[in-house]
Amino acid sequence: MAKRYLTINPFDQTWGLAINSVGHQSIAENEVYPPQGHPTRYLFNTQNGRILNEYQLLYITKGGGTFTSKTSTRWTVKDGTMFLLFPGEWHTYKPHESSGWNEYWIGFNGRIMDEWVKAGFFSKESPIFNVGLNEELISLYKRAIIIADAQEANYQQALSGIVCNLISMALYLSRNKDFSASNIAEQINNVKVTVHENISTITPKELAKSICMSYSKFRKIFKEYTGFAPSKYIQEVRINLAKEMLTNTSKSIKEIAFELGYENKDYFFTVFRKVTDMTPIAYRRYTQGESFSNNKK
Repeated sequence: MAKRYLTINPFDQTWGLAINSVGHQSIAENEVYPPQGHPTRYLFNTQNGRILNEYQLLYITKGGGTFTSKTSTRWTVKDGTMFLLFPGEWHTYKPHESSGWNEYWIGFNGRIMDEWVKAGFFSKESPIFNVGLNEELISLYKRAIIIADAQEANYQQALSGIVCNLISMALYLSRNKDFSASNIAEQINNVKVTVHENISTITPKELAKSICMSYSKFRKIFKEYTGFAPSKYIQEVRINLAKEMLTNTSKSIKEIAFELGYENKDYFFTVFRKVTDMTPIAYRRYTQGESFSNNKK
């Protein structure tokens, strides 16, 4: 067992993310859980549960068990599962007696995490992340334990970086694992290729047709995966390509507009300015200095 419970000074709290605890423990078959040796505020009876005043991100790397919270349902936990505890939220969890488990955890507080929760990246309704067994995640927890052991100058800031990495990877790995399981990731990536290869003519409905999907379903799935509606994604790709051409070529504005599928130069001007707050000419001058001051219009 390796566990560290940390003190946080007022200056560290201003950083936006402060770490209270980090550790690892292996629970054998039929072993009492939780084991003794933790501070009173962390000990709990698994039947009664507990409420913490911090977030905790736990990662099970061997064995399995259950997790329940006030807001969410009862979850089955297995190796490769991460779950997030929320401050002020009743919860309980324990390994199966028949298997035990290996558990890593890190506890933290701060406005940065509060803002991510408020924005909707994390919620009490969805505290489980099925990330699979991942060596990088295990290494991050182990590194956090080493840093907490040493407690050198600014160790809290180093630990906060690890927390950001862990929580981001939990979101990234679990989300993409879900998409891959349903073949959505491959379909959307194919759609992205189609957009780039047919940027001057492609339409959102043609993209849906290319993967044999109704447009309403395609639009919903595409936005869930990319964060963009299909039409908005096509526009973003066109504008990014326009930026590249304005920066790296001497093509006229009219040529660029035509190549990217805009009806005319004026419409291209309008869209480009709306997205970037700059006209194409101003953008070219900004990225290339005065070398293109005599641009073709």
